Parts: sequence; structure tokens; C-alpha cells
Amino acid sequence: MRGGYLVESKAVAKYIRISPRKVRQVVDLIRGKKVDEAAAILKLLPNRATEPVSKVLKSAVANAEHNASLNRDDLIVSQAFVDQGPSLKRFKPRAMGRADRMLRRTSHITVIVGERKEA
Repeated sequence: MRGGYLVESKAVAKYIRISPRKVRQVVDLIRGKKVDEAAAILKLLPNRATEPVSKVLKSAVANAEHNASLNRDDLIVSQAFVDQGPSLKRFKPRAMGRADRMLRRTSHITVIVGERKEA
């Protein structure tokens, strides 16, 4: 039990080919919201990161409904965070036969949903 939630369920997506900084902008908007409200926010955002985040959110909700027998209407995004995965090293040609190294960053997205504990 973390942070005042009785039962929690989580889902993780690893090695997503979007930089963690860009995904964190999206994840920060849904943290602490009800699941249906978070899904509506993700549907309306123009960011590219909304697709993998909404997939992880749907998976976490499905895990909660199936494994913990929780009701979707009571679920809240209790935790959502993004960690940096391994970076892919690529080279970009530059002037006079030189090359610059580019890093293609990857993300690990984690969403935890839970029911709020009754006070």
C-alpha cells in the first residue's frame, strides 16, 4: 500500500522510442486524475507520447479489473512516472568528412492505478 491507496495495479511499457522529457510532459497531466478523466485528456492532446501513455493506462486499468476485481469508476492514477531507457547511438554526417554522435533516447513508462482509501 503506497500513499493512502488500498489496492493498486500497475502496467509498464519499456523501450518506447520517445525521449523521457517529452513523455514526462504528458504523464504529469494525468497523475492524480480519475481514470476516465485521464483517458479524455490523453485523447485530446496533440503530443506523440499520448499513444503509448494511453496504452499503458488502459493496460493498468485492465489489470486492476481482472487481477484485483476493482471497479473502473473508482480508479485513480495514483502514480505515473517515466524512466530513461538505453540510448541508441547514431551518427550524423557533418562538414569536411566529420561525424557527430546523436543519441536516440528511449523511455520506460509506468502507470499505477488504485482505489483511494476511505478516511
